[in-house]
Amino acid sequence: MGNTSESVEMYLKSIAEYGGVHDPVPIGRVAERLGVSPVSASEMMKRLGEQHLINHLPYKGVVLTDRGRLLANSVIRRQRLWECFLVDELKLDWAQAYDLSCNLEHATDSEVTEALASFLRHPQQCPHGNPIPGEDGWVDEHQFKPLLDLDIGQPGYVRAISPETSEVLAYLGKRGIHPGQRIILSGIAPMEGPLTIKVGPANEGEEVDLGQALAGLVWVELEVSK
Repeated sequence: MGNTSESVEMYLKSIAEYGGVHDPVPIGRVAERLGVSPVSASEMMKRLGEQHLINHLPYKGVVLTDRGRLLANSVIRRQRLWECFLVDELKLDWAQAYDLSCNLEHATDSEVTEALASFLRHPQQCPHGNPIPGEDGWVDEHQFKPLLDLDIGQPGYVRAISPETSEVLAYLGKRGIHPGQRIILSGIAPMEGPLTIKVGPANEGEEVDLGQALAGLVWVELEVSK
């Protein structure tokens, strides 16, 4: 963990979760994610820029530098390994485990992190389908599509929920929307209205309505026709 502060870790992790490795992330989105004011977020971004952890692109947002990416992935690795431990070993609820793992990520040094990884037999994904970065900071990013990009009538399988929050995970979990679940997009209400999806096996699933913001957090893999 080095001397990186908890606050810096949280900012870097949030930028990474919103795709800030490749594309600029609006500062306002990071502020909303962390529950801070846009002014506070802007001040922190200035500090992160001075530390060469991010680059600021005017009118677009911020992207992580290589150093910032490695630090962000280190935090994400710790957090997602703890998620695996809490869900797979302690059998805690998958939504509850997210907040608990976020508390643990800042208090875990590299020795404990790698011992945890070894104990868990080096899992590749967290319980919510997101990739766990390697010890070297490298991560195999998924190539899944957001649920919003499905065509009506097109079947697929839920592969990941990202970015995660306990509230989102609890809501989706109660509706059977989790990695491995088969879904079909049944319809989309006009004027950017909610999506209706059929959750479960073909011709047997229950229909669930999801707002577009929530549907944008569900990543799917298209079903291959036989």
